[in-house]
Amino acid sequence: MERLFDLDFQLLHDAAWSALAVFILFLAMSYLLFNPIRELLEKRQLRIREDLDSAAKDKEEAGILRTQYEDKLRNIEKESEEILSEARKKAQMNEGRIVAEAKEEAARIIRQAEEEAKLEKQKAYDEMKNEMIQIASLMAGKVVKASIDTTIQDSLVEQTLKEVGEQTWQS
Repeated sequence: MERLFDLDFQLLHDAAWSALAVFILFLAMSYLLFNPIRELLEKRQLRIREDLDSAAKDKEEAGILRTQYEDKLRNIEKESEEILSEARKKAQMNEGRIVAEAKEEAARIIRQAEEEAKLEKQKAYDEMKNEMIQIASLMAGKVVKASIDTTIQDSLVEQTLKEVGEQTWQS
């Protein structure tokens, strides 16, 4: 019997058993080694997928926060303008109040000065009147010493009053 490529039944039989053994060994190794590695890879894929989902969610939240902060920044400018305008209004009100108080104080000082001037004028008037009375008394004394009659005495008093003048001691 001639053999094709030197293949005999024993060789084919051994090759089949070797192939079967390799297949069984592949199944055992698959069960013992490949399945845990597949599970590890699946877990890793799942974790990566979750990380990607989490990153996408975080990115979305960051976008929302960014828009909120941009809105707040725009509102901050408006709020600062409102605060500044209110501060200006308060300052103007305080300015008006302070000016009004200063005007009232000035008016009070002026009134007080006028009253003091009137009192000083009255005092000067009273002093001048007392001086005139003293002058008239001295004159009367001189008149009595000179024994002048009443007509001369009246003319002297009239002349003295004209010299001093009523306007002089009243003003």
